[in-house]
Amino acid sequence: MSGTLLFSPMTIRGLTLKNRIVVPPMHQYSAIKGFPTDWHLMNAGKFAAGGAGLVIVESTKVERRGCGTVGDLGIWDDRFVEPLGRLVKFIKQQNSVAGIQLGHSGRKARATRPWEGDRPLTRTSDIDDWDEWTPVAPSAVPHSERWPVPRALERNEVKDLVQAWGNAARRAHQAGFEVLELHGAHGYLMHEFLSERSNQRSDEYGGSEQNRMRFITEVTEAVRTHWPDEKPLFVRLSVEDNAGWGPEQSVRLAKILKARGVDVIDCSSGGITDTAPILGREIKYSYQVPLSEYVRTHAGIMTMAVGLIIHGDQAEDILRAGQADLIAVGREILNNPNWPMDAALKLGVEGPFRNVPPQFGYWLGTRAKRGFGTQPSTWQSGLNERKML
Repeated sequence: MSGTLLFSPMTIRGLTLKNRIVVPPMHQYSAIKGFPTDWHLMNAGKFAAGGAGLVIVESTKVERRGCGTVGDLGIWDDRFVEPLGRLVKFIKQQNSVAGIQLGHSGRKARATRPWEGDRPLTRTSDIDDWDEWTPVAPSAVPHSERWPVPRALERNEVKDLVQAWGNAARRAHQAGFEVLELHGAHGYLMHEFLSERSNQRSDEYGGSEQNRMRFITEVTEAVRTHWPDEKPLFVRLSVEDNAGWGPEQSVRLAKILKARGVDVIDCSSGGITDTAPILGREIKYSYQVPLSEYVRTHAGIMTMAVGLIIHGDQAEDILRAGQADLIAVGREILNNPNWPMDAALKLGVEGPFRNVPPQFGYWLGTRAKRGFGTQPSTWQSGLNERKML
């Protein structure tokens, strides 16, 4: 296939991506006191070297209380700028764009890692700031019966958090990131403000839909104050959850955010409760893509599609159908960090190795000139030839 959309450049504000493939933020739970380690360099680096146009570093917390686990990345202090900049530098060296997601875990903070049970932590002597690491939320409503009751944020603390996001955006810019995403999904703090189930405030941040949107709106305005106009701003939303928030509300919010400088809505779902809205339905390829299409169509804003997007032709079809502008490939790119190169080969893109570094792109290209490694039937053909000898 020639002239693919998946491998066509895309310009957003002052930034041009070499293709529409995005590595979404995926928690690694491997930071040490908020600081990135060699694991983060390796993890982000392999995706950038694999040919993705944009690599978004995992949810990085705007304040200490916002850490979900002991292994969350942090950006609440200027000391984090330089080590995060190391990740940016390496991603850029691979001809990819470095993005970062800013988040706060809210009432889901202070938890174990998923493979350790994904449950509230118990106090241990090795966590020296346990009392300061208190889960907070719009209201004193727990995530579920198995989670502790969070402390409701005071009004002045809400204002402080708005500024914390702004300061985090400044640090992200100083570190060299070129795309910023705000995490407003999956039951974390921003999403908690949006949901009637978790937000039972009686001040200007609770009650009506407009009031519940106020926090994310003010955060967006604060972030845009510190985030340069030429750099794109994304927001991840749970476009649908099972707690009273759905596509119609997401469209109304997307229009508000677009007017305040948001360029792309990253369309996901769920997180306010332990029961995801997709449960009870058939889980199939592209299962969340209709959410992206709905927001894109009704809010008039660019969107990014996520959710069981595994094959290159599947991603291409989503773009050609106008269901999204960008394609996020998460778990499948964990399985195959060279997914962009693989997709280019299968789609018949001219020069499929041009998006990857010459350290391996050159050698794969020389092999391809001899007719190997590009056709599914190559191995069987070779086998048949040996049988004839």
